[in-house]
Amino acid sequence: MQAFDFLTQNKNHEMAPEGKTMMLDKGLGLNAVDDLLETAGDYISFAKLGWGTSATMDTELITLKNEKYQNHDIITYPGGTLLEVAVMKNMYKQYLQEAKQLGFNGIEVSDGSTTIGVAVREQLIVQAREAGFFVISEVGKKNLNLDHEMTIDERLSLISRDLDSGAQFIIIEAREAGKDIGIYNQAGGIMNDELDALAANGIGHLIFEAPLKNQQVSLILKYGSQVNLGNIATDEVTSLETLRVGLRGDTVGQV
Repeated sequence: MQAFDFLTQNKNHEMAPEGKTMMLDKGLGLNAVDDLLETAGDYISFAKLGWGTSATMDTELITLKNEKYQNHDIITYPGGTLLEVAVMKNMYKQYLQEAKQLGFNGIEVSDGSTTIGVAVREQLIVQAREAGFFVISEVGKKNLNLDHEMTIDERLSLISRDLDSGAQFIIIEAREAGKDIGIYNQAGGIMNDELDALAANGIGHLIFEAPLKNQQVSLILKYGSQVNLGNIATDEVTSLETLRVGLRGDTVGQV
């Protein structure tokens, strides 16, 4: 039983289920994972082992982390940058095999740090699905100048093609800083015209990277607690949950 459950018992998850939370694991050890899951495991949908961090750790450690997360029904996947390196080295088949052996049950397909043709991108998604992975793709570039060059139409086209190819969610790139990239301006505020255009076909399939509190608040107030949010720091998962359920000043009485 949760403490103070009488204050939150009116939450109707059947009518409006909470959105997905993608948490960024930048290298937690097993004890830290245990502590995180004990306090916030119920609020994490995806655990992303960021960038190429998976390739810096012992295989047994990665396997045990995956087991712990998945015992809490959390989908785990290595960061898209690692996939991009594998594709660049023509080792995608080996990459999928290693990911499977390590116990990952998700794959992120992206080209944020490299250039991958649309046709190749489609095949990467298809092959990951055929290998049994839950597939998430990411739209956007990590280089700010390159990201600024992407038009809304280009982003929408890529979102549509990724979904048609079998991606189950699409991440809207914002990096860790969450400023001057994607739907955010230089101060980290939301550019509403860009957001509205990307969300024109609904938000159920989108995960908005929202590393900053003001971004989380704005998106929750705009779309409700069912909005999917990503790049959430490990120590911010519980804080985000309080925003989702109206237990923090920014959203009290508004969700």
